[in-house]
Amino acid sequence: MNTSRRQFLALSSLGAAAGLPGSVLRAASAEATPAAGANAAKAVLRLSCQESVAPGKSLTEKLDFLEANGFEAIEPGGRDLIKRVEEFQKALQGRKIKISAVCAGFQGVLISEQEEERKKAIDTMKDILTAAGALGSVGMIIVPAFNNQTKLGHQEARELLVRLLPDLGAHAQQAGTRILLEPLNRGECHFLRQVADGAAICRDVNHPGIALMGDFWHMTWEETSDYAAFVAAGKYLQHVHCASRKDRKMPGEDAGDNYVDGMKGLKYIGYQNFISLECGCKGDRMKAIPAAVRLLREQWELA
Repeated sequence: MNTSRRQFLALSSLGAAAGLPGSVLRAASAEATPAAGANAAKAVLRLSCQESVAPGKSLTEKLDFLEANGFEAIEPGGRDLIKRVEEFQKALQGRKIKISAVCAGFQGVLISEQEEERKKAIDTMKDILTAAGALGSVGMIIVPAFNNQTKLGHQEARELLVRLLPDLGAHAQQAGTRILLEPLNRGECHFLRQVADGAAICRDVNHPGIALMGDFWHMTWEETSDYAAFVAAGKYLQHVHCASRKDRKMPGEDAGDNYVDGMKGLKYIGYQNFISLECGCKGDRMKAIPAAVRLLREQWELA
């Protein structure tokens, strides 16, 4: 069986599990051809770390540590970010390190059946998007709803999300950033659990301000193939989270932590943005983070 045939079967299996229509699978498989890989830009490994994960008592100390260990970006939380724009701008001045994504922080529930909850989500998202754009962020990560936050079924939730996203995408684009949909595992949400499903939503919305991210830890439980998931995401994939594959600690802290299959997919699509640490830590972060960096770089070379 040749490579493209294996890729198509993997994508078909992935899509069937997500309940994707044939048109989406055909679009995904079209990206998974030798021509697509050959035409993709050369992928780069650019590491980021969430602000809350990096050691240090101040933002300056965190940035010093990250720069010293080869990180190119930091990922702040979205809560109250509008009040911290100047703080980040000053702290980043004269440094090579940048802002990667901004992690959520909004109020309300975007796909709630209650209008007031939806409005609260949209209004607070727009404030965070404005701050994210001012900081040159790749995008703002959003989860449409966690478990028990909406009574809408899958189809109703999807239709509502597709209807609401263009307005948010327009605000994001005007601010100079994007919305990044994040698929989660079934223990955290009933809706949007696979990367291919997120890509299908991005295709249906068809707006440059709407994109997608993947999270290796959530993918551990939901994807049949990291490679196929990232290939299915294609151009919509603009951010990646990383943690150990069992306990969501630092990469390398769980025995057998392996990201090579997914990294092959990132290389295939010519991924240009960040892989960001979103995780806890079993040991000393001052030692565990540099060890995680070495592991990720070694596996990137193997991919």
